[in-house]
Amino acid sequence: MFYSFCSSNIFFLITKKGSFDYLQSGQPSRVRSFPHVEGNYALHIYIPDTFFEWPQFFINNIELNELPFFLFTLLIISVFIQSISKKEMGQFLKRVSSVVPNLHVVDIDVPLDTLCKEEHKLEQVALGREFHISLGRTVPIRVHQIDSIVTMLCQKLQFQKRYWIDFNKWEVFINDDRTRTFLSLEVVTGGLPEITKQIQAVNEVYKLHNLPEFYKDPRPHISLAWALGHVSGSFKKVVEQETKSSGFRGSLQSRICTSKVGGIECKIGNRTHIICKSPNQ
Repeated sequence: MFYSFCSSNIFFLITKKGSFDYLQSGQPSRVRSFPHVEGNYALHIYIPDTFFEWPQFFINNIELNELPFFLFTLLIISVFIQSISKKEMGQFLKRVSSVVPNLHVVDIDVPLDTLCKEEHKLEQVALGREFHISLGRTVPIRVHQIDSIVTMLCQKLQFQKRYWIDFNKWEVFINDDRTRTFLSLEVVTGGLPEITKQIQAVNEVYKLHNLPEFYKDPRPHISLAWALGHVSGSFKKVVEQETKSSGFRGSLQSRICTSKVGGIECKIGNRTHIICKSPNQ
């Protein structure tokens, strides 16, 4: 596990041993999914398989009562890729990166081809971090809705059990405003019924607060890399070709990697609310 923070255009990494490393960022251009409004913060709800405490420099001391009226909501499951799967997945990312230019690692935005030069950094940075599966749309909410949303989510999701998620298929997705294209791993079998039920529960809470529900036919996935713009057509061809030439069959019976998930958390801005925890956590 590592933590990262950004200073200027250099990303610093802190490993388990506390040592520092860094990677140059190419400062890729990204387009906001929402127009910027001062005081807007994100709410995240997710299911981590490992709970850990962020270092102090991540903590923002702004109080919610000092913020204007709107915050953003995003609901996600958190998962980690098991070590046994990282090597083969790293090789796949290398092959795709050699054909598709200007790919960046999701969230930290480090150029993927830079990481591909050193296998240990590829596995540590691109595959060793926390990944998210969306349970709901990212939507703006009012500050006075926070307590109600958190309470209802706790009521509907508090008795969730831990389960395994199988990622069976490499897939290409594009965001709603068609500004970025993503290389992702899709959940096709194991864990799909459980995630679907959780999405339905979140939809019920959203509906009661007049918020837009999730996609009609959700396709749970984690995203590993992204390219700027709407390039899904050419990107998908490369992924399909590399999938055929590799050991990843993408069938219902096979799995590329698997992860066990547990409790659900809700993050509003810089605040995290534990919706539920597994009995063994």
